[in-house]
Amino acid sequence: MSTQGITEDDIANFLQQTPGFFERHADTLASVQLTSPHGNRAVSLQERQMEMLREKIRGLEMRLVEMIRHGQENVTIADKLHRWTRSIMLTTSASDLPTVLVEQLKHEFLIPQAGIRVWGAADAFESLSFARPVSDEVKSFATSLTQPYCGVNSGFEAAGWFDEPGAVVSLAMVPLRNGTAAPAFGMLVLGSPDPTRYTADMGTEFLVRIGELASAGLHRLLPVH
Repeated sequence: MSTQGITEDDIANFLQQTPGFFERHADTLASVQLTSPHGNRAVSLQERQMEMLREKIRGLEMRLVEMIRHGQENVTIADKLHRWTRSIMLTTSASDLPTVLVEQLKHEFLIPQAGIRVWGAADAFESLSFARPVSDEVKSFATSLTQPYCGVNSGFEAAGWFDEPGAVVSLAMVPLRNGTAAPAFGMLVLGSPDPTRYTADMGTEFLVRIGELASAGLHRLLPVH
């Protein structure tokens, strides 16, 4: 083979396509020396391969630990969601549903403040706190939400549903509706003094599930047509 014009890629391709080369030239393989990534000492090709393999194993172990941690977190969340859903299902009085829903949600997920309004409730519930009037702007805003809103509390009317609205820095607003295309019949609001608790770039899949379950439970409050 002529050495003119031979590149490193040519050599690499030759070795890949000639698996018996190092079997026929074992002394060449044994004499190859590389620089160790853990110092300036020279190591054999076999030792360098072992180091690379150990590094790969360490990387896989870290990924496995991370997967286990996420799995444990998901199980914990699922358990909390199960207990919260169960508390809603065990509530026999429809008028108690909003209070149970909010208080158990705060308890299970350590939410500092939460509030709820249902503006489509039947007349029998009109004197209860969750049925207090809200503005048309709030109703339109809730209906316009295709995903829960998460972000800074910039003076939203719904922040007034908290016991201490002045202490809320970030909040999440979850529309309540029967189906994705249906207009909202209420809204659940979660608040925190932590500005990073609810942010615009956070995932909302979990809050969507909360909204779907809450909507299904609160459906009992709506008029029968």
